Amino acid sequence: MDYDPVKDRLGSFFWKTPTRTKAFYRILDAVFLRSWYVRRALRREIESKGSGPLRVLDAGTGFGQYAYWLVDTFPNVEVTAVDIKDDYLERAQTFMAQTPYASRVAFEKADLTLPLEYLDTFDLALSVDVMEHIEDDRAVFRNVLAALKDGGSFIVNTPSDQGGSGVTEEGEESFIGEHVRDGYPLVELVEKLETAGLEVTDTDYAYGPVGSVAWRLLVKWPIQMLSTSKWLTPLVAAYYLPAGPVGLALNAVDLSQENETGTGLLVTSKKPHGDLEVGDGLSLDVPALEVA
Repeated sequence: MDYDPVKDRLGSFFWKTPTRTKAFYRILDAVFLRSWYVRRALRREIESKGSGPLRVLDAGTGFGQYAYWLVDTFPNVEVTAVDIKDDYLERAQTFMAQTPYASRVAFEKADLTLPLEYLDTFDLALSVDVMEHIEDDRAVFRNVLAALKDGGSFIVNTPSDQGGSGVTEEGEESFIGEHVRDGYPLVELVEKLETAGLEVTDTDYAYGPVGSVAWRLLVKWPIQMLSTSKWLTPLVAAYYLPAGPVGLALNAVDLSQENETGTGLLVTSKKPHGDLEVGDGLSLDVPALEVA
């Protein structure tokens, strides 16, 4: 199933006014468990860097909800939000211009597989459900490394190979037609980040057994209904009345526990201090990780 047409149809309604857009962001933050994990990781990394000015690269900003959340939550943060899609950038920029945070967010078109114009610029970078759409992921990791300051953090959220994209059996097609890979094995994602020159510092599995139930309740089944016909939208809205509270409670449970595995994967890494040759396949001595 192609997910983008459903997103675009929803966006055509919610982008009408700033109030609707903010409501849309709140809905996305609530129903997508990945947002719960990403926001927790962002809080942890930003608070660890102190109260001084911080520059953040939102690598694949999409609707722009994380860029907005960052500047709305942290007064010391400025965001450069990049994406390959002109229409998404235009909508997000138009919305941000109508908020008090317009001067703190820059929107730019960029292909993440090509070198970015920024070198040693950002204190933090994030990539949320982007890498499963990009074939040349190693190039992206090298480019983000180059854009980070020494000691800068990089948060990557993506489906895992444990059922990410709705794939649970060999030969099964991805739930999202736009994905070029169904999900990452943890060891593969860690290896690619380390080969690029980053030091992996933390890993989390999201969407464990409880969270996977929430994903079906809050995301998969409603999207399948919306993809069938736009006329089912009122039915989907009514569906959320009983399903919403149950799904949100399950999201909270998933976040509160350490999952041994899950269909979502969040990995945090850092750019080491000192000079490194990027992309040389170097082997870094990193501390043993406790895989959640």
